[in-house]
Amino acid sequence: MLTLDYANCLSPRVGDHGLDPALLTPGAEPIRALADHTRSLAGTRGTGWERWRNLPFDPMRREHVSAVKAAAASCRGQFETLVVLGIGGSALGNIAVHSALTPPTWNLLPASARGGPRLFVLDNVDPSQVGAVLDFCAGQPGGLRSTLFNVISKSGETAETAAQFMIIRDRLKTALGPNYAGHVVAITDPAKGTMRQICNAEGYVTLPVPEGVGGRFSVLSPVGLFSAAMCGVDIDALLDGAAAMDARCADPDPLKNPAALLAFLLCTLGTTRGKTIHVMMPYCNALYLMADWYRQLWAESLGKRVDRQGREVFTGFTPIKALGATDQHSQVQLYREGPNDKVFGFLEVEAFERDITIPAGLGVPALAYLEAKPMSVLLNAEKRATEYAFVESRRPNYTIRFPRLDARHVGEFIQLWQVATAYAGLMLNIDAYDQPAVETGKVATFGLMGRSGYEKHLTQVTATLTPTPWVV
Repeated sequence: MLTLDYANCLSPRVGDHGLDPALLTPGAEPIRALADHTRSLAGTRGTGWERWRNLPFDPMRREHVSAVKAAAASCRGQFETLVVLGIGGSALGNIAVHSALTPPTWNLLPASARGGPRLFVLDNVDPSQVGAVLDFCAGQPGGLRSTLFNVISKSGETAETAAQFMIIRDRLKTALGPNYAGHVVAITDPAKGTMRQICNAEGYVTLPVPEGVGGRFSVLSPVGLFSAAMCGVDIDALLDGAAAMDARCADPDPLKNPAALLAFLLCTLGTTRGKTIHVMMPYCNALYLMADWYRQLWAESLGKRVDRQGREVFTGFTPIKALGATDQHSQVQLYREGPNDKVFGFLEVEAFERDITIPAGLGVPALAYLEAKPMSVLLNAEKRATEYAFVESRRPNYTIRFPRLDARHVGEFIQLWQVATAYAGLMLNIDAYDQPAVETGKVATFGLMGRSGYEKHLTQVTATLTPTPWVV
């Protein structure tokens, strides 16, 4: 199972930049408060926007896994390429799970070695990116006949995904004619919304975006499970890991509850020690894009202007990603000698699936220390050295340790952070599930693009951003 090593967040290691261990003794006020939050989360579990908590468990799990496996089985072997259309939570979880659990050369491997389709996730409306992926698909043997498109949108009205879908639909109809619908799997609201209407009219295979599961909490639903299943990821093991971690994160003893401790450390260091920047630094390339998923979860959930009573608080923390050992050579100078306003989260893998031994025999004394050493030993030594350097500079840090990188442990990691986010929302006294600040940009985009009913937003944007002389 995953472990959380947080000794380097405490004052014996990093002085007054860390927390007093007395805060984490049985009976201490913070421990009592965390126990109260555990009871609160137990009471709201599976209700409102906390339905994500039940995704690893029956009946939601049984229903979703059965539907996902059936859809994947009907598509498997028919398509060489899978293209996911989505943005934010509809894309980041797919990318993160795929990167963590398939080879980095997945799309370059022959079909016989992959055991699943190539995967592209179109998570933007950059025309160069979209055009390049579509050109690639059209240029493969069979053209678009060998490509499956997975459109993910609960409402169907998110501008970016809607634009992607409209382009894809047009290309498919032109290339394939009226039978194009078999090349689309839509993940959307099961009962209502614009995309649901389109799906019903055009006969797409559909999977549900579960009610009460927001995008950034949806990776363990069909939103993330379908592409994972198509690419051979063991989705049962993924959910088993999440379920096991959820049990640990429901422990009424906060000192045995990794999500409660993680939220307490980060929130308390942020609010009492000025550590408002939270850096996730995997020492494993396969986990680097998991940090993108974490960034949305932490930023969008906790960055709020008002608290639950409507008082302005402007709370939240800025998540950043880095990569060890790469960013030791680009970021660590700042991290050690710049502002001491950060907490660093290392991700460490104890046993890599593959290792490479550094050969002996070069005959250079200065490099003899590397000879006959596995690369994994070097990488984890780099992590340990950076951890030491941060402690020496009084920079608080913690380590989440994976015994190995597999579906079960990735599922544990996902659920750990989701439950920690729920704890953090309670600690900060904010709604961790809304995102009102995102709406302003959405409606402004509608106005700028000429959507009926949003004319006032075009007027407001134009008036606010009137050309000025301050341009060079």
